[in-house]
Amino acid sequence: MERRHLAASCIVLVVPALLTLDMAAQEAGGSASTEPRNWTTQEDHQHMMTLLGIRRLRPGPSGNENAPNHANYDESQANPYPDLPDALRMKDGTMVTTPEQWWKVRRPQIVEDFEREVYGRVPPHVPPVSWSVVEQVEGTVGTYPVIGKRLVGHVDNSACPAISVDIRMTLVLPKETNGPVPVMMMFGPARLPTDAQPAFGGRGFGPMRGGDPPATWQLVADGWGYAYIDPSSIQADNGAGLTKGIIGLTNKGQPRRPDDWGALRAWAWGASRGLDYLQTEKAVDANRVGIEGVSRYGKAALVTMAFDTRFAMGLIGSSGAGGAKLFRRNFGEAVENLTGSGEYHWMAGNFLKYGAAEAGFGSMNPQDLPVDAHELIALCAPRLVFISYGVPEQGDARWVDQRGSFMAAVAAGRVYRLLGAKDLGVGDDYMNAKMPAVNEGLLEGQLAWRQHDGGHTDGPNWRYFIQWADRFIGHKPPVTADRPIPRTDKNSQIAHAQLLEKAKKGRIDLYFLGDSITRRWGATDYPEFLEHWKKNFFGWNAANFGWGGDMTQNIVWRLYHGQMDGVRPKVVVLLAGTNNVGNRMPAGDQQERIEQVARGIRAILDLIQIKAPQATVILMGIFPRNDNMQVMPMINKINERISGFADGKRIRYLNINDKLADEQGRLFDGVTDPDKLHLSLKGYQIWADALRPILYELLGPPADEDHAPPPTGDPSRQGR
Repeated sequence: MERRHLAASCIVLVVPALLTLDMAAQEAGGSASTEPRNWTTQEDHQHMMTLLGIRRLRPGPSGNENAPNHANYDESQANPYPDLPDALRMKDGTMVTTPEQWWKVRRPQIVEDFEREVYGRVPPHVPPVSWSVVEQVEGTVGTYPVIGKRLVGHVDNSACPAISVDIRMTLVLPKETNGPVPVMMMFGPARLPTDAQPAFGGRGFGPMRGGDPPATWQLVADGWGYAYIDPSSIQADNGAGLTKGIIGLTNKGQPRRPDDWGALRAWAWGASRGLDYLQTEKAVDANRVGIEGVSRYGKAALVTMAFDTRFAMGLIGSSGAGGAKLFRRNFGEAVENLTGSGEYHWMAGNFLKYGAAEAGFGSMNPQDLPVDAHELIALCAPRLVFISYGVPEQGDARWVDQRGSFMAAVAAGRVYRLLGAKDLGVGDDYMNAKMPAVNEGLLEGQLAWRQHDGGHTDGPNWRYFIQWADRFIGHKPPVTADRPIPRTDKNSQIAHAQLLEKAKKGRIDLYFLGDSITRRWGATDYPEFLEHWKKNFFGWNAANFGWGGDMTQNIVWRLYHGQMDGVRPKVVVLLAGTNNVGNRMPAGDQQERIEQVARGIRAILDLIQIKAPQATVILMGIFPRNDNMQVMPMINKINERISGFADGKRIRYLNINDKLADEQGRLFDGVTDPDKLHLSLKGYQIWADALRPILYELLGPPADEDHAPPPTGDPSRQGR
């Protein structure tokens, strides 16, 4: 604690000189010229150095680990300034002990420090924005019907006609809702689902082959909407653009003052203007709007959350220095990189002082900063913040300093707890707190952390973010046959855990997916059926992932939550939909039920093709059920509908109903159990006889050995 007091005292001693410098610099910044400047990045960077009296900046380390000046990656050398500013100590040294003190005194102090020294101030005279809808479309995201709007936010440029700013944003909302929906705003190109443009980074419209569906699919599937806001339409990502864009328009084309906003704050301002529009949309739940970004836009997303308390949640992806990483860390990207000509435009001009080697005020370093990243995270409290990173082995380079962000999140926890929220739950010792293993998240609090095993993306963390956010905001998606809906009974949850473990074991070339009709065939609690399974499929490395009672939406959920992750089967046999049909006729028009079941099966197929893009799917027609003969016409229509999903190559349709029943759908004797639904050994043999020629074609003859994982069964029957 003594060292923290000393650091604060040192800062107080230099502030008067810096304030004088700032005042002089602001006077110098008020150029009499009325023509917009058209400077290069180097000219603008040098101009700011001159205003601040900086003669030389320390060069930033290289991200190339083979370069002589490469960044430090030795953890023993990573913390030269271990003492952080105390987020709960007011400027007069008094400790914050109540939420009222935080909101009225300490939080405004931290905001002032960040605005003056780090990200810059948004000027009070920024021109207003007027939004207009320039296009409205209907389409689908995955299998889900949506309505999309293309929007333009025109910034009034009457005071400087030479500079135009038109903010590009798209808004996509599900058509099937129970009322206003939560929305995630994402920094990125403003695309609609109908745009013929490539997807990007796992956040667009096309699938990430072999991984999860893109964020857009997952959001709409869960009953959310989403918006894309294009940061390049707000402010250019370079120093030459600082006399253009919204910063240049506000300054009428003149260079910045030292405490003027940089690009990160400008992008955050643009997101806030986007939220202004969303608050006018009746279909949007304006109290449950989140912000997301990756890399530099992860920095911008965290800045947005910190300064605009209307945003309810944030997914902060691989943000590094200037985002969630501690400035005081000497690991990877450094303050000196942020003050160099390649990145300085993100920050306020005043931030250059902390990379100064020679200046009229001497020199400064990261320890002189009055704030650090833990306080930026603390400004978001008690709202939801999910900090996401990947692993260096897959491209989320050590440069972003995953541990430095974890330390900042730990240090921010005291503020979350003060405000009645839960933090990461690992204590306050940010220097020694142990990071969780990869793919093990800390997701019990409003402040969350998870490092996935992918690269420089937050794609693998979207499913965890959505589930986590749903829990805290109380969101439940509408129940339709194609949306991921979990089984909540304990037995199904145990079975899901067992199937996840099965997916990690052995080798699986032949993957059976479905409900109880599939499950019984290869289950330990049906030993006679299991022996029949082995007799027919031994040597093809077959594994059974059926679960009793599942409807299509439950199978969709299981695929979303890992049961095919990393499996890479060559063939998938899918039988689904009979539990959606049920044994009762729907009231009114049957067509809605038919379309729902078909959409559910289509959603499963889409997920299989994402999770196992190399696999051939054998899509089974729904088997006849005679527990209510009245449903047979509906089953026939569903089968006719889903047969159109087959392309004869990656999806093959197989209907064996003529081997199980007559033309009216009456089951032949002995092909099912007495319940007239589940197959008997005779029925399973009919199914096997239909599959085996196709399996010979796709997999070749069965081998003499089998490497499939051990079979599983109904957890509730274990020990009986």
